[in-house]
Amino acid sequence: MRVTGNEDDQRTRAPLPAAVYDLALRLGVKPGDDRSSVRLTQTGRMKRTINAQSWMSFTASQKISTRACEFDWRARAGPFGLVSARDALKEGEGKFEVTALGFIPIVCAEHSSALMRGELMRYLAELAWAPDAILRNTTLHWRVDGPDRLAVSAGSGDAAAEVVLSLDSEGRIAGSFASDRPRSATVPFLPTPWRGRFSDYRWHDDMWIPFAGEVAWVIDGKEEIYWQGHIEQWHAVTHDRPGETQYDSDLAVEVSAASGKCRQLLGWDKRR
Repeated sequence: MRVTGNEDDQRTRAPLPAAVYDLALRLGVKPGDDRSSVRLTQTGRMKRTINAQSWMSFTASQKISTRACEFDWRARAGPFGLVSARDALKEGEGKFEVTALGFIPIVCAEHSSALMRGELMRYLAELAWAPDAILRNTTLHWRVDGPDRLAVSAGSGDAAAEVVLSLDSEGRIAGSFASDRPRSATVPFLPTPWRGRFSDYRWHDDMWIPFAGEVAWVIDGKEEIYWQGHIEQWHAVTHDRPGETQYDSDLAVEVSAASGKCRQLLGWDKRR
C-alpha cells in the first residue's frame, strides 16, 4: 500500500479543520509554495536497547517528503562509527536495517503491516520537521482532539496509524503521542505507548523549526527515553532532482572486525 498525494486529491479533499490550517500558517507554511521535501542533518545519542544503561552518539541525515508519507533516515553510530542504520518509509514499504562495516547485517526487518504502521507513525510524529506537509500531503486525515491537541492519521487496514500532536503556548508542535506503536518489527509486535517532544524552536528559512527532539517508550507508566537529537542543518527543497533519494549512500565506515565480534560488541536488538 502506497500512501501518497497528488493534485487530484487536493481538489477533492475535504477542507482542513481551521485549527490545522492555522497551525500550518503559524509555522510559516505558505499555501502557494511548492516545497516537495525537506533535508536535514542531525547529531545526538541513542540507546541500542530500551534497557541499555549506556548511550552511543550518532550523526544522521534525513529526507522527508511533504507530498507523501515518505522519509529516509540514515545514520552512523556505534564504536568508531562502525554501525550504519537506515529507517525509512518509501513507496508503501517500511525499511529498518542496521549493518556493521556497511555489509554485515545486524538487523534487517522484513516488510510487515506492523513495520509499515510504525514507520507511518514516525512520519506523522515528525511533521514539525516538515511543516509544509500539513497542507501539501493530501493523504493525511486530521481532527481536533481537544484544546491544543490535533490528531493526524494515515494508512488503512492493519497499517492504519494515528498520532496526536500537542501544541505549546505559542501554538507550535510541542509533542507527539501514539498509544500503540509497534515496539518490534517482528512477532511479537509489542504495541506500546510512544512519545516524542520538540524544543528549541528557531525561525529558520522562513519557518518555525524545532532544533531539538527526544523520543521515549512508555512502559508500565514510566517513560524510557531512547533517542535524543539536535538539528545541525535544515532546508526545504522545491523540486527533487533525479537520484537524490540515494543521498548519503556511503554512511558506512571501513573498520576491520568480524561479524560475530560486532554483534557481541554492539548488542543491538530489533526494538526501535
